[in-house]
Amino acid sequence: MLAVAAVALLQSGSSGASAQQQNNTPIAYIGYVMDSVCAGGGSHAAMESKEGIKTPKDCVLYCVKNGAKFVLYIPETKTAYNLDDQDKSQDYAGEKVNVVGSYDGPSQTIHIISIMVSP
Repeated sequence: MLAVAAVALLQSGSSGASAQQQNNTPIAYIGYVMDSVCAGGGSHAAMESKEGIKTPKDCVLYCVKNGAKFVLYIPETKTAYNLDDQDKSQDYAGEKVNVVGSYDGPSQTIHIISIMVSP
């Protein structure tokens, strides 16, 4: 399975989503697990003044607790993708991660195959 993901990554590069709309092949994405609210602005800056929020993880967990969803935010393209496995995503809140998954264009969702902290 990992070999398939590596081949897909080499074939499509990091922009992946448009290629996956055509063939639904697993692709590796590198980005940050953020909440859907802060990802809209590309930053946690609006939440820094809230009491108890000192780190990106604090912010993400606070926002999700208050109704936001976990997303994968890719700063280079300023794009947020929904993540289908919210439970698995919670373990990586605020972290830079490498997600291997397939992309569903109509829902703008990455179906997670694997996720791990990225160096």
